[in-house]
Amino acid sequence: MRELVFKNITSLDRRRKITYTSEINEKDGLRSIIHRHFIYVIKEEDAKNIPEIKNLSPILYILREHNKKEQREKFLCRIKGVFYVINNGRLFSIFYRHSLKISLIALT
Repeated sequence: MRELVFKNITSLDRRRKITYTSEINEKDGLRSIIHRHFIYVIKEEDAKNIPEIKNLSPILYILREHNKKEQREKFLCRIKGVFYVINNGRLFSIFYRHSLKISLIALT
């Protein structure tokens, strides 16, 4: 059995976009659940702030949990950061956050 869910949400002012997918799969006595989130927020910046743009390195979080007793395993990866775009002489900052969550469960 396989179940897929897909959501694409954009705010009315088009400054925020959220994409979400979820997949549940059962095969060979194992259930896998995968969730993906992609979030983007756009904000117009003052062009005078360009020299203040410093650290553009994204931040990465990884979490792994293994439970032999309950026969479960979880993995979470989240990356977030910001990048800048110039369009028609206007400066925009785009904040993003991507996350991936995978759960594996043994069916008994």
